[in-house]
Amino acid sequence: MDTETGFGLSTIGQIAIAVRNLDEQTAFYGDKLGMKLLFRVPNMTFFDGGGVRLMLSVPESAEFDHPASIIYFKVADIHEAYEVLSKRGVKFERQPQLTARMEKYDLWMAFLRDPENNVLGIMADVAT
Repeated sequence: MDTETGFGLSTIGQIAIAVRNLDEQTAFYGDKLGMKLLFRVPNMTFFDGGGVRLMLSVPESAEFDHPASIIYFKVADIHEAYEVLSKRGVKFERQPQLTARMEKYDLWMAFLRDPENNVLGIMADVAT
């Protein structure tokens, strides 16, 4: 944050993931992960990520054709989320594990990959 003006970025409005097969990726994020479809236009699909829009898009040029950053989805019960997603055919890289002990909760995380090898995380704050 700029201390002189008080301005600082904080709210994420949209995250974009470059995809090669839009139909396959749309099915993965919608059907397997259970995200709510907002709308679809040529070469792009948009989902609701709890108020943050997730955009899947076919890259317009080579500079945008690369794997995404890791997106962490917050879940209430990480073990239940792991079970449900596994039953839907989602392959996990790492099962839920305790990542950090905080003062009032434990942070748990698990990792998976989408059909184009982008890493995704699920995370939960578990009360202690």
